[in-house]
Amino acid sequence: MKLDWKAIVPVAIGLAIWLVPTPQGLQPYAWQYFALFTAVIAALVLEPIPAAAAGLMGITLAAALNLVPAQAGVAPTTADALRWALSGFSNGTVWLIFVAFMFAMGYEKTGLGRRISLVLIKKLGRSTLGLGYAVALADLALAPFTPSNTARSGGVIFPIIKNIPPLYGSTPESGARKIGGYLMWTALSATCVTSTMFLTALAPNLLALSLLEKTAKFTFTWNEWFLSLAPACIILFAALPYLVYVIYPPEIKRSDDAPRWAGEELAKMGALTRKEITMAGLAVFALVLWIFGGKLFDATTVALMALSLMILTGVVTWEDITGHKTAWNVLCWFATLVALADGLGKVGFLKWFAALAAGAMSGFSISALMLALVLLFFFIHYMFASLTAHTTALLPVILATAMGIPGIPMKTFAILICATLGLMGILTPYATGPSPVYYGCGYITRKEFWTLGFVFGVIFIGVLLGVNFPYLLMRGAS
Repeated sequence: MKLDWKAIVPVAIGLAIWLVPTPQGLQPYAWQYFALFTAVIAALVLEPIPAAAAGLMGITLAAALNLVPAQAGVAPTTADALRWALSGFSNGTVWLIFVAFMFAMGYEKTGLGRRISLVLIKKLGRSTLGLGYAVALADLALAPFTPSNTARSGGVIFPIIKNIPPLYGSTPESGARKIGGYLMWTALSATCVTSTMFLTALAPNLLALSLLEKTAKFTFTWNEWFLSLAPACIILFAALPYLVYVIYPPEIKRSDDAPRWAGEELAKMGALTRKEITMAGLAVFALVLWIFGGKLFDATTVALMALSLMILTGVVTWEDITGHKTAWNVLCWFATLVALADGLGKVGFLKWFAALAAGAMSGFSISALMLALVLLFFFIHYMFASLTAHTTALLPVILATAMGIPGIPMKTFAILICATLGLMGILTPYATGPSPVYYGCGYITRKEFWTLGFVFGVIFIGVLLGVNFPYLLMRGAS
């Protein structure tokens, strides 16, 4: 029987760390838990088995070995270990992610997402630049209600825009730069920006929020998130299609056939249906309560209310919900990851690491340390093929490090760190879910993809830090 090296490596890493003598200042069970945690993260990166299964096995083994106590410094018990292992399944943010997948299903099932995209192409698509803005605006319209940029961009936007380049003789084999390369890179870039702009536009944003609450003991509302990041995100979004137009210019500047094609597709769809109108109304209902109803309803409660109305109005059925394998898979996956990351704090590892890192960073200015940590967190994503694995592995450690440095305004630092999660999806062909879709379509060569990824990555992080860092400090975030 041939052994899979992807299955051997995580186990080998975990055992190697486990066998290293426990560092001074840590309990043996804390070091053993760190070894197990590292093995799970390696499994998430290499994926010898499904990610949700790796997470489930991780919390099961930690519970079976009684590695996680109720709080740091207290010996673990069997009851404490089980309570911790199941804690992620009662996490409100995990359920918010799940319900947001139901929103995405509602857009797809009713056809509303496709209609919005086609209308924008019809109205704005007479020039190639206008077509770029139509693609970006289509993603923007779906982003607040679609926590999977893979579903949003790869599942809704890409299937529509892939039909446009052939209208102009632009195919991966011939004339890719005529219009196809521009559209594909604009679509990917746009979804990275919208993934940062809205809390509910990317599942790792919500995961980060849960980890932030457990590690730093504070959180952000939907409204706070948007207002905190609006300056940089609006600038990036508004400039993005033009930036791509200048940096990676299309050979064809006019696109008269695209609006005609979109009009034909809309004619095939017919008039707005009752379900599309209902879906639009429920999306607005949820968005209004997320923005203005924070004092009355928790964000997850709002999402569950909207989901209940989707069922009552027939937008989706209960069979649709129980049959949505991706959503249930993500629920199990994120529930186990939230528990695993929380375990680092419960065993005392984060407190120990923070004290160690803070001592090594003494002597530098607060601003320099904040910027250095954000840049490290952003560019280290070259080593990850999953935003979720990146978030789970590094966010609690980076937050704990910052908390150990006196004088750091933690809210400012936390929002800057969390804001990088969507933007870092531009870096590589494997950086985020839609990346392989746009890379694999063949319109952008390997060299172009890596070069553009670095250039736009620098632009994205430069605008975020150059605009939002002083803006947040000026607002007095602490």
